[in-house]
Amino acid sequence: MAGRKKKAQISVYLDPDVMAMLSDFAARREQSLSLIAEAAIASFLSPDDAQRREAVVAKRLDQIDRRLTRIERDVGISVETMAVFVRFWLTTTPALPEPAAQAARAMAGKRYEAFITALGRRLAQGPKLRQEIVEDVGEAPAGEKKTAS
Repeated sequence: MAGRKKKAQISVYLDPDVMAMLSDFAARREQSLSLIAEAAIASFLSPDDAQRREAVVAKRLDQIDRRLTRIERDVGISVETMAVFVRFWLTTTPALPEPAAQAARAMAGKRYEAFITALGRRLAQGPKLRQEIVEDVGEAPAGEKKTAS
């Protein structure tokens, strides 16, 4: 034991809440307060601590980036779907004569309510359009699993 250096003793002032947490942790681990405090200080001063935190932040940023990419893709699909539908509808639906147009306007509110009800039901229970598109194409984007029909 001649090569072992004696540990230095320090005195610190801890907030009562911090002291209570330290005491509880030490009791749960059945270790001394001194050992727990020493390990916490060593971890805090460790040079790889900053690298660990940076790796955690980088991983989280990558996850956020993938989610934003997926959202961007989904919004693009929605915009294109709406554009294709509107173009198709405008090119295939002839203009109504005035008496029929008035009757159609009268029915518009009921039809719109039916559409909103069907949309709500679809969003609540049915497969999402982006899932159907993935199934149609046959290839799932990275991070998404292909759903069974």
